[in-house]
Amino acid sequence: MLKICQSPFPQSTLSYVAFRVAFLQSFEIFSQQKHLPVECPESRGYLCEVPFLQEVAPAVQLELLASAWHKHQSRETHRSDLIDESVIYAACEMTARAVENDPESVRRSLAGGPVNVTLPLNSYVAREIRLLYLELPNDCDFLLASQFLDLDPEDAIDQKLQSGFDPNRMLPMFEALGRWHISPQMIVCLRGLLSEAELTRVATILRVPCLT
Repeated sequence: MLKICQSPFPQSTLSYVAFRVAFLQSFEIFSQQKHLPVECPESRGYLCEVPFLQEVAPAVQLELLASAWHKHQSRETHRSDLIDESVIYAACEMTARAVENDPESVRRSLAGGPVNVTLPLNSYVAREIRLLYLELPNDCDFLLASQFLDLDPEDAIDQKLQSGFDPNRMLPMFEALGRWHISPQMIVCLRGLLSEAELTRVATILRVPCLT
């Protein structure tokens, strides 16, 4: 179970849809990225929804989502950090927008998965996916973080303290920006989100062990 500000992120069909669609659509974008122009914003995957994290390495974006999914599915309680909150917000937002603008792509992403999803892909479902996150009691600090990027480090700390923003919460976000390698355990974390065939394909393309 993944808790955000003491409230659990709902374990439901909608949360499965958000995680799965965001992962697979980002994965397909990244696997074809060499054919896309560098400036194409879609090439950055689901984390482009969080300005501070839009330059996180593609494979690392996928691992961060896998990690959040694993915590979400765990029987143990995991308290979220800003990375977990960023991943959930971005996954919900990307998926909700896809449901609104390209429901056929969402149907393709859901086909063949571990869960048989029969939800209608309409504006109501898109709204409910957004509300998964927006109804949780959080401050969305990860969306405010980008305003400090252009400040002198000392000024940035002062600004954060004045606004009630804990600078220590930013550490995982800076670590994500500096990462270029993924854990061999990533595929294990994706169990329940992807089929066995999908896990094998992801492991092959990302060159990580298929330890399922």
